[in-house]
Formats: sequence, C-alpha cells, structure tokens
Amino acid sequence: MNNTTVDVIYKPDQATECRRPLFSVAVSAGFPSPADDYIEHCLDLNQHLIKHPAATFFVRVKGDSMIDAGIHSGDILIVDRSLDPADKKVVIAVVDGELTVKRIRMAAGKVYLLPENRDYQAMEITDSMEFTIWGVVAYVIHPL
Repeated sequence: MNNTTVDVIYKPDQATECRRPLFSVAVSAGFPSPADDYIEHCLDLNQHLIKHPAATFFVRVKGDSMIDAGIHSGDILIVDRSLDPADKKVVIAVVDGELTVKRIRMAAGKVYLLPENRDYQAMEITDSMEFTIWGVVAYVIHPL
C-alpha cells in the first residue's frame, strides 16, 4: 500500500501528570493584546487529551497521504479505540495486515478509506480484504 502508515505505537503513561499553566485570557491571533498577570488554573494534558485511558494509544505517522487533513509524516496521533468509527472520521485501520491512517467513508452500503492528498486514490474495502478499524484519531500532535 502506497500511503500513510503507522510507524510506531505507544501506550500512554497515566502514572505521570503533565500539568502546565492555563491562562484565562485567550491569545489573539491578530494584533497582540496586553496579557493578564494571573493563571486561571493548571491543565493536565493527560486529562485533557486522553478521555478513555484504557482504550487510548499513540501512533507515529509515516507518509504523506493525509497532509491535507493536517497529518504529516512524523506526527503523533492520539487514537481512542472506544470511539465509534463513524462516517468521515479519521481512523487507524488494518488492511490486509498493514496499519494505515485514512478518513473512513461509508456510503450506499460500501466502505472506503480516503486519503487527504490528491496524489493518492481512495480505496474501496471489499469482502476479499482483511479489514479492521483499530481506533478513531482524536488529536494530532506535531511541531510548527
């Protein structure tokens, strides 16, 4: 398969906290505004990004078939296996033994895996294929 695949799988470490300050003032994306000198509270990234710890894992992406969805090679995806793989969600799927990242499309009784890059073609899932949804992508982590 010539597409974006899962390079590495990680399990989240819920034994640690990742608490960082959360400022109560929204940051302007336009012109700068004066910042307030106080913090609203601390934000634990484990609690914020992982809703179902027992069903969550991280994967590192390899490939460029999902770049138009904001998923780039080297990104880390937070995947939740407890979420329903509904139409138009980005999922981690196993197709003929290979893990892949694609947008799932269910239409007219058929299932398709759609890339988000014009250089790649959609894949119709047929009865002759081994196909399983591993989980739904909840968040993408990548550097700017």
